[in-house]
Amino acid sequence: MRLYLVRRTRSFIKTHYAETDTTNGRKFLTFSDGSKSYFPERIPKKVQYAFNPKDPKDQYAQLYSPQIVDIINGLVLPRYGLQIYLNQKPLTQPSKEEELLMQNLSKAGHRLMGFCRTNLFKRLESSGYSFLLSLSRHILRNYLFVYALQNHLPLPIGKNISQNLDEYLEDSDTDSEGESENHLRLILSEETYLQKAKELYELFASDNFRKRFDWIRSEFFTNSLQKHLIDDSNDIIRILQIGKNWNPDEDRQLNALHELITQTHGKEKVLVFTQFADTAYYLTEQLKKRGLKQVESVTGDNENPTALAQRFSPRSNQKTDVVGPSQELRVLITTDVLSEGQNLQDAHVILNYDLPWAIIRLIQRAGRVDRIGQKAEQIFCYSFLPEDGIEAIINLRRRLTQRIEENANVVGSDETFFDGDPVNLADLYNEKSGILDGEEEETEVDLASLA
Repeated sequence: MRLYLVRRTRSFIKTHYAETDTTNGRKFLTFSDGSKSYFPERIPKKVQYAFNPKDPKDQYAQLYSPQIVDIINGLVLPRYGLQIYLNQKPLTQPSKEEELLMQNLSKAGHRLMGFCRTNLFKRLESSGYSFLLSLSRHILRNYLFVYALQNHLPLPIGKNISQNLDEYLEDSDTDSEGESENHLRLILSEETYLQKAKELYELFASDNFRKRFDWIRSEFFTNSLQKHLIDDSNDIIRILQIGKNWNPDEDRQLNALHELITQTHGKEKVLVFTQFADTAYYLTEQLKKRGLKQVESVTGDNENPTALAQRFSPRSNQKTDVVGPSQELRVLITTDVLSEGQNLQDAHVILNYDLPWAIIRLIQRAGRVDRIGQKAEQIFCYSFLPEDGIEAIINLRRRLTQRIEENANVVGSDETFFDGDPVNLADLYNEKSGILDGEEEETEVDLASLA
């Protein structure tokens, strides 16, 4: 493909095409109309928030405790390894459709289980709110299967099982009842989850939903499936008990974000990246509650992400005649749905609310505003890091990486959930210059340009 594609890296352009301004030493390109486009400097910066592992009231310290990590590492995650629980000598013969389903189940196995565990840890790093919400959904999906198994009903299989859950996750009888409306309301009893699962199962089995799933009879699975689903759920409820009083007002990371947006960069456009839609919605809702105007979120659920990108960056998208001052956004909170292919260079301040595991993701995000038309001399790329908890995150990642390597050795899988070079958290913490400039290798450059 290199024979037919034009692909030039930023560093290649700077080295071979750019000129140097003798007055300030900055690199620039000269366009056909005589105008100059300067290359901005990418400045890594950190946003620190308090993190006290010894404070029993510290919400983040509670969730980063070794107890929580051990519980997650000990989960069996049976829904992601259903082939393990298939009865080798079923009393009835499966249909052709069920035989095909069973074959597909066997192809996933340990990789899916490892992916699920990794995803839970990533959500823990993203936001306590997203983490606890994910755990509550996980239990409800477990009990959906438990309900089917207990009543000898077929199991619904498919990605749509992740949808339509949230309306079942509020429980008027939880321990959070009577607390501030800001508290995350979590279901903490098995009986309530089972009742909610019954309602959800009836919805999925209805005429409007049934065709959205594949169905397989419960008698094809061993009794240990139900036991492991319940055991996992009980362990996760222990985590929810610890984090049940999650309060956004005391969310120190969220408070640090609010301060940076309203004070440090109170008049500038700010682009906030997060890995998860739940975190994006949470931040947007909480910032609006605190009186912030001109803020919206965009995720993969948005039908038209480009429209919000244009409201945030109307000048670089040549939409100033369409986007008026009342429609223009100052703060845009987004998942990586906007990390490629959008012009967002009206801004020069980027915030990484949670940290991806690959440095390439941070470089791509910086590239959203480091484009032709960027007028700022410097692009500020903030990363959120706990003051005293950086070692906790490093240790968490080290333990998780070690577990993945151990799993690969045991089951012979090629699990690689963290593509690209891993993020060096110490470099981000020390605001090391140059780490977000991208690779200097010229192997990505097309042959014609190289010649």
